[in-house]
Amino acid sequence: MSPQDDPIIVTEKLEKTYRDNGVEVPAVRGINLTVHAGEFSAIVGPSGSGKTTLLNVISGLDSPTSGEVWLRGRPLSQMNGRQLSDFRRDHIGFVFQAYNLIPVLTVRENVEYIMMLQGIGKGERRRRVRKMLEQVGLPGMEGRVPPKLSGGQQQRVAIARAMVSRPALILADEPTANLDSETGAGLIDMMRELNRQSGMTFLFSTHDRMVMDKAARVITLKDGRVAEDRQKT
Repeated sequence: MSPQDDPIIVTEKLEKTYRDNGVEVPAVRGINLTVHAGEFSAIVGPSGSGKTTLLNVISGLDSPTSGEVWLRGRPLSQMNGRQLSDFRRDHIGFVFQAYNLIPVLTVRENVEYIMMLQGIGKGERRRRVRKMLEQVGLPGMEGRVPPKLSGGQQQRVAIARAMVSRPALILADEPTANLDSETGAGLIDMMRELNRQSGMTFLFSTHDRMVMDKAARVITLKDGRVAEDRQKT
């Protein structure tokens, strides 16, 4: 069965097993999951439940042991390394708990980096960066460098970088883990508003109760399997 174009993500019988000193360690076990356009969803569960592994396999950063992932109707298994890299660049934005900003580049250079790889012209890049920084509450910060910013400001820059190229999907792995609760809550509220405005799909990996409370859908993993999939009304 091939998924329809409407879902952003479809996984079918997804398995990922690692080998540790010759011992097989299953991280993801037979996950069937569909995420539709515009969702604001969280994958939750204790450490070791498979959250980050599932995000990495969904994005093509890691390969499944078996099963299939479709992104926007395209099976990842049929893409070679270059095609997969280009697909991620054009369709997925990433937000990491460690921010992953380039410290020697300015805020503007960090945010526009993906657009440079896409071949977008300088004028359009600058226009988008300025607008995106206004949306994430950092107007006029284009010339700062990441070491001169607070953790919350750095994560706002990372969110701007993830969204500025207008991908269909934002994958956020523990985005509030290094932030205090107030800053983290503000960032999640901001992402929720950006989700409403843009229609981009957000999928979080988190063990933060606040993120779970704000998500519209909560997918709970236990021992690599989906234990509960709850859509809030």
